[in-house]
Amino acid sequence: MKKTPLLNIALSRLIASLGHGDILVIGDAGLPVPPGVELIDLALTQGIPDFISTLRVVLSEMQVESHVLAEEILLKQPPALADLNALDQGGLGERRLLSHEQFKLLSHKARAVVRTGECQPYCNIALVSGVTF
Repeated sequence: MKKTPLLNIALSRLIASLGHGDILVIGDAGLPVPPGVELIDLALTQGIPDFISTLRVVLSEMQVESHVLAEEILLKQPPALADLNALDQGGLGERRLLSHEQFKLLSHKARAVVRTGECQPYCNIALVSGVTF
C-alpha cells in the first residue's frame, strides 16, 4: 500500500512517468480537454472533488518547477484563489499568467488533464514538472 495520500492509480502512474518540463493540467469541470490529451476524470458531482483538494494531493507526489494560471482567475477572485495563493508559498515554483484562451491552447501540450468536480470559475492550473536533483 502506498504511503502518500494519492490513491488514484491512473494519476499516480502518470506522475511517476513525468519528465522535466512535462505539463499536467488540473482543471475545473468545464475545462475542455483537447483531442489526443489523456483525461483522468475524477469528477463525481459539483464540487467533488474540489480543485484545491486535488491539487494538494497531486503536490504530495509531484515535483513542480513552475505553474501557469489564466489571468482571469485574478479578476474573478473565486474562493479557491486564497487557498491557491497559500499553496504558492512553497511547492508551486514560479507563476506565469496567460489569458484563458492561451491557457486552453497550452493544455494541448499537456501529458494529461485531470478533471475535477470544481465549479468555481477559472480554477485551472498547469503544473510544469521539475526534477528532485
